[in-house]
Amino acid sequence: MPAHTASQTERTPQPTAAPHRNPTRWAVLAVICLAQLTVLLDNTVLTVAIPSLTGEMGASTADVQWMINAYSLVQAGLLLTAGNAADRYGRKKMLVTGLALFGLGSLAAGLAQSTGQLIAARAGMGVGGALLMTTTLAVIVQVFDDEERPKAIGLWGAVSSLGFAAGPLIGGALLNHFWWGSIFLINLPVAVVGLLAVLKWVPESKNPSGDRPDVPGAILSTIGMTGLVFAIISGPGHGWTSGRVLLSGAIGLVTLAAFALWERRCPYPMLDMHFFRNSRFVGAVSGGILVAFGMGGSFFLLTQHLQLVLGYDPLQTGLRMTPLALVIVVLNLTGVGARLLPKVGTPLAIAGGMGLLAGGLAAIAILGAHGYGGMLLGLILMGCGIALSMPAMANAIMSAIPPEKAGVGAGVNGTLQECGNGLGVAVLGAVLNSRFAALVPAVAAGAGSLPAALSRARTPADRAAIADAFATGVQTSQLVGAAAVLAGGALAAVLLYRAERQQAGA
Repeated sequence: MPAHTASQTERTPQPTAAPHRNPTRWAVLAVICLAQLTVLLDNTVLTVAIPSLTGEMGASTADVQWMINAYSLVQAGLLLTAGNAADRYGRKKMLVTGLALFGLGSLAAGLAQSTGQLIAARAGMGVGGALLMTTTLAVIVQVFDDEERPKAIGLWGAVSSLGFAAGPLIGGALLNHFWWGSIFLINLPVAVVGLLAVLKWVPESKNPSGDRPDVPGAILSTIGMTGLVFAIISGPGHGWTSGRVLLSGAIGLVTLAAFALWERRCPYPMLDMHFFRNSRFVGAVSGGILVAFGMGGSFFLLTQHLQLVLGYDPLQTGLRMTPLALVIVVLNLTGVGARLLPKVGTPLAIAGGMGLLAGGLAAIAILGAHGYGGMLLGLILMGCGIALSMPAMANAIMSAIPPEKAGVGAGVNGTLQECGNGLGVAVLGAVLNSRFAALVPAVAAGAGSLPAALSRARTPADRAAIADAFATGVQTSQLVGAAAVLAGGALAAVLLYRAERQQAGA
């Protein structure tokens, strides 16, 4: 298209773009956001139930991490394949399939009788979650044009944050009256309503020339991530130089390298490695995975700190975590992020947002060590940062990938979130365990969790020392997460700025 024609189109978008807009696009957005909410409720509800699972099922810290990571790793390994399947076979079909699988997995998790059964059920839920995560964002790209897409992604992000707010509250209320299995059964009515709404309102869309799913790539990525995270989780308890840690870490790294080589040579890769030559894509990818790293790990630590150190019950914990999500919801529903993005530009929006997020994590670590006041300030800062940076990064990733590959683009975005969350829980959990083990009094040496250490305490002074050791471990872990997020913001901003300058020069 000639330059003067493109410029004229940008100056007068309404007469050309409006007639092609889907008249039911906002109803479609509401439906797919409900499907997205189903996935997010599961993870946030589970974090509040960690102490209950530790006490009632005898779950160790590593067991709890695997209850979270089993879902995240399976989902992360299948997201790109799910995106390819959605592009080829139909995004509506994959939404329906994902909701059905997720509901069945939730039923199995709610009826689990052991930690092993629960971990297996969570892995099964990850399959349904992969289908849901890819198709919701892919449908947004198909239904909304370039002008409305940032606002739609912002609202999608706001509903995602509503899951973070509603999850702890729902989980806390259920755990105060019912057994821990109820936190999974609550997914069933949401899945059923979402299934009916998708069948009625969401239009089918697909790319008829889409490539077939890359099954070897999915297997390699899943094995690689599992081996790597298993090494990180096992390191504090078995020693970083132990045979099982070195072996699993080596398997993970080698398999991930094989995955990258396979994707470069595969005629139908689930992740086209040529995307990484696009500095805009690389910048958004770098920022996205480090934000998810900080968020996933800090959320895992924060719920334990509120309950196990400060002594709040599950419902009180949920209420005290609500400000984070409410800030995100309010800012996105009012369109603050969508309006700021074209004014300040993507690099500055991401850098500023991630700077606020890092500041919030640091405030929680330093000011919230012994009370909720400092945590409240940190949660508000985190909410502002997420509301500003996350929609900008999602839009940057989707804009760097061809529209016919919307499912793959959504898979990349979802993979970043899930890998980042899983690695955040694993790495920051490992930092917590290592620091806690180094500081715990001799009377509780070797304990695998805070409750186990407290059960060995002989005096009130021992209990106080153990609690202080755990609080110090949480503080150290939060600061590590803050540093990672701040570094990610700087890296993403530089890469995106360079990409925009190169495009402007071209």
